[in-house]
Amino acid sequence: MKKSILLSTIALIGVLAGAADDQAVFVVSPDEDSAVVENVILEDMAAGAAELTECNIEPTEEEVQKKLDEAAAAAEAARLAEEEAKRIAEEEAANAWKKPGALVMADVQTAVNVRAEADENADKVGKLYKDCGGSLMEYTDEWTKISSGDVVGWVSNDYLIFGDEAIAMSEEVGSLKATVNVEGLRVRKEASTESGILGQVEKGDSFEVVSEEEGWVVVDYEGDNGYICADYVTTAFTIDHGETMEAIKAREAAEKKAKEEKARKAQQAKMEKNYGVYGAAASDLYLLGAIIQCEAGNQSYEGKVAVGAVVMNRVRSAAYPGNVHDVIYASGQFGPAGSGALARRLAAGVSDSCLAAAKEALNGRSNVGGATHFKRVGAHEGYIIGGHVFW
Repeated sequence: MKKSILLSTIALIGVLAGAADDQAVFVVSPDEDSAVVENVILEDMAAGAAELTECNIEPTEEEVQKKLDEAAAAAEAARLAEEEAKRIAEEEAANAWKKPGALVMADVQTAVNVRAEADENADKVGKLYKDCGGSLMEYTDEWTKISSGDVVGWVSNDYLIFGDEAIAMSEEVGSLKATVNVEGLRVRKEASTESGILGQVEKGDSFEVVSEEEGWVVVDYEGDNGYICADYVTTAFTIDHGETMEAIKAREAAEKKAKEEKARKAQQAKMEKNYGVYGAAASDLYLLGAIIQCEAGNQSYEGKVAVGAVVMNRVRSAAYPGNVHDVIYASGQFGPAGSGALARRLAAGVSDSCLAAAKEALNGRSNVGGATHFKRVGAHEGYIIGGHVFW
């Protein structure tokens, strides 16, 4: 027997609105004879789908248009959302060069100051040199905060390059370095543990990589190609980094000291003379050693030799007496000789170092050239050894 079903207007609107088939609402009339909807056949009940084959209720044009408008609006919203996501991704990619962590390189001929604040009058915290690079920390239109080695601070954008240009420069000036991570690693002549040994390197040593072979890293070792087992090194592409003001001051102080030492040694070599052995008696050696101890007993050995050389330079000069005794005891020349200090030293004994210095002076050595005078440093211009200046 065919069963009549009354489909309510509310249920129809639910179907038109896209309700799931198994959620469509049907109201069964309690009176089969009053049915106004016939021939509705329900199929595929397991899936909950229903097919409406005959119905005397149709949606209005306004309802249909509303559904079409809603579908079009949803499609347009999805399209706009997709375009916005694409725009954001493109914008982020275009601005990646100024995001934290991006590479920056110095664009200078010599160096640029790194400052504590984004202000040209701020304190200098370091320098970024030509071909140096670092990691971007914060970007503004005029200044960029960078990290380069131990230097962290702000650099004017006028002296930096970013993005692809920075990457290209880093590839040009950077290098692949291999850092040794074990103690006592052998450097081989060839890529074999049976090969000859060029030398031995220690943990922390770093070398420029020439090439990489299977299981081996070829490095520049003292100007030659050296082979190091790849298992015991860490390779990384590196670029030069900046220098803090503290490091700069320490380096400059060390360089100044080395320069002064080099100049001192050059001057010392220039002042070093040998005038030949002086025919002295034993008494001359002891007397010269005593005056050296009185005048330079607290000085270095070279300072003692220098005082002895001054005495002997006078002996050789026509302006002074021609022997050790008379030069030392000449009136107003050596204070200890006139004050009695020399006599007391002679009585008490002379140190071995002063006697050795006296012997060198008597053998003709002078480390002060032809100097015939000396005083405490600051009293005169001349060649300085220890606390005395010689001229």
